[in-house]
Amino acid sequence: MNKIADAFNNKKAFIPFITCGDPDLETSKEIIKSLAENGADLIELGIPFSDPTAEGPVIMEANIRALKNNVTTDDVFKMVGEVSPEVDVPLVFMTYANVVYSYGTDRFFKRCQETGICGIILPDVPFEEKEEFEGVAAEYGVEFVSMIAPTSEDRIDMISADASGFIYIVSSLGVTGARSELNGNIKSLVERVRKNTNIPTAVGFGISTPEQAAEMASISDGAICGSAIVRVIEKYGKDAPKHVGEFVKSMKEAYYVS
Repeated sequence: MNKIADAFNNKKAFIPFITCGDPDLETSKEIIKSLAENGADLIELGIPFSDPTAEGPVIMEANIRALKNNVTTDDVFKMVGEVSPEVDVPLVFMTYANVVYSYGTDRFFKRCQETGICGIILPDVPFEEKEEFEGVAAEYGVEFVSMIAPTSEDRIDMISADASGFIYIVSSLGVTGARSELNGNIKSLVERVRKNTNIPTAVGFGISTPEQAAEMASISDGAICGSAIVRVIEKYGKDAPKHVGEFVKSMKEAYYVS
């Protein structure tokens, strides 16, 4: 199993997100391979859920499309188990507490271990409640990724000092989705986190252009892009793998343009 640390070894990480089962699981598998082949250093995988509270309309619609296909958590695990041996980058789930609860927490993380998932992001689980997931995840070698937002304020030091895997820096308030401008205080937020930990940081929420990705990667250890990629998938459907690959390649190449 790849480890999250592999994504950041001597490089700035580019981290794409997709919703599994959009447009279908077979295409998701090909998209994951295309992402890895075109410069993704770590891939976030969304499990379809009826109430993804952190997501904006683009990813919300992707969840709806996947659920209309009757994609279940079991289906996602099966797909991930098939594709993980074919990619050489870490795979991380971004999902919600209810998905893990309803599947059975112990069973969920056991399946993560079996299928090659090395980390989990649960945006609806506050720092104070993470232990009920983090402890079980650790038993199965799955790292619990903490999120820090501009509103975390007094809790930033505490969250960052106790983090594992990488720290997901939320660039702005609200839900996911492309934005023309990102929060100007990200640099100071990252600097504060770095005073408490050596764990890598990556910035997400709103990154939709190569220029934004390069800017956030220059400030932190990596950039996360979700809605812009999901929009490409929505546009091209079963033909998306090629187009997603081209998009990711352009995002990653921007890191190296001075």
